[in-house]
Amino acid sequence: MLITGARRITGEPIAVRIAGGRLADVAFELSATGDEPVLDAGGGTLLPGLHDHHVHARAAVAAMQSVKVGPPHVTTPRQLAETLQRCAPRTDGWIRAVGYHDSVAGELDRHRLDELFVGAPVRIQHRSGALWIVNTPGLIALGRPDHPTGRFFRQDSEFAATTVGESMDFSPLGSALAAFGVTGITEATPNLGAADLEALDAAVHTGQLPQRVMVLSRAEGQRFSRLEFGPIKRILDDSSLDLDELTLWVARQHSSAHAVALHCVTVVQLVVALTALRTAGVRTGDRIEHAAMVPGDMLDDLAGLGITVVTQPNFVAERGEEYVLDVPAAEQHELWRVASLYRAGVPIAGSTDAPFGELDPWAAMRAARDRLTTSGTLLSPDERVSAATALAMFLGDPHTPARPRDLVAGERADLCLMSAGPDAVLAELSAELVAATVIDGHIRHSIDL
Repeated sequence: MLITGARRITGEPIAVRIAGGRLADVAFELSATGDEPVLDAGGGTLLPGLHDHHVHARAAVAAMQSVKVGPPHVTTPRQLAETLQRCAPRTDGWIRAVGYHDSVAGELDRHRLDELFVGAPVRIQHRSGALWIVNTPGLIALGRPDHPTGRFFRQDSEFAATTVGESMDFSPLGSALAAFGVTGITEATPNLGAADLEALDAAVHTGQLPQRVMVLSRAEGQRFSRLEFGPIKRILDDSSLDLDELTLWVARQHSSAHAVALHCVTVVQLVVALTALRTAGVRTGDRIEHAAMVPGDMLDDLAGLGITVVTQPNFVAERGEEYVLDVPAAEQHELWRVASLYRAGVPIAGSTDAPFGELDPWAAMRAARDRLTTSGTLLSPDERVSAATALAMFLGDPHTPARPRDLVAGERADLCLMSAGPDAVLAELSAELVAATVIDGHIRHSIDL
């Protein structure tokens, strides 16, 4: 296939020939040979395909089958009750709800949830992804009727019998990602078991997930035909931090030739993570996931270690209203830093954390550029970056996420074609401009140019 009439994001004309899933030829202009199919970009912008460097694929599919019960969709106890009452249970008998925040109806437990709805088993996931709240009918269904609170912190295994199952259809997620121009994802759920990895591998093999998939888990002794493996992820929780144990764990992973990806959403988690890495030593590929709060005096520490930060600027827009209320004004500039990380020399990559953030990477780019909450409040304007920089955060290779890919001969034919020229693309940063998505040389999404 030949793509002609396109422009790079920097404005130069570009044409590319695709063969064997690679960019066989890249030039200002190319002519078709024989009966070679030609896609005329009509002056549109040709980009490397986007890569979302931190998502949770299985949870994202489940979230598509769930009801949203947090801001901005639901903001009061009455709205929460009405939303649950309108829901029909899924085929497994449960109502599955996601995105809850305490601002809606306080700190939910089984008793408060029973006051709102007892018509069917209900499980509500907190927007952090770390907590499930279950009503009394749900606890009975789980065989846990005497559970005192119905609150399950990092206990997803409790719900193994109520998940969609190994035959989960990833097609809706794959199609949605392709419509955004996403040609690859990093599955950031830690400790995935063999069955989960096999399901992901099968989804890629069958084309349900046409995207390239890298995982932050490891299944020793097993081989998968379509998955790539990156650093080993570990979640840090304030209540169970152990610096010595974490340091030993990092050293053990490094000695097995594995980089690490450390989940850090609080300052204390970041302090412990950096101390462990400084003591154990840093390996190429080590990452900090999220870095939701970074004090100014830690910027040089991050830069000095050379660790890549994989962050989610979309939360400035999606959760900014709560941040304004909940985070002291003197600390709000530490939230979801971008520009100051770049200025300090910290390698950065972008992601959405879907389904805990919205799946649209273009919205994340706009948030990095604009730093606006849903009401239009400007949150930490010094952290704004240019549109080109925001876009580059989603162009990295999964194994070198902070290094944007380029359109050069020999690269994989993973492409995102926009329907508008570079100036319009950078001005709008909108998924509505995605005209075609090419993965491994095959068109996986297209609209009329």
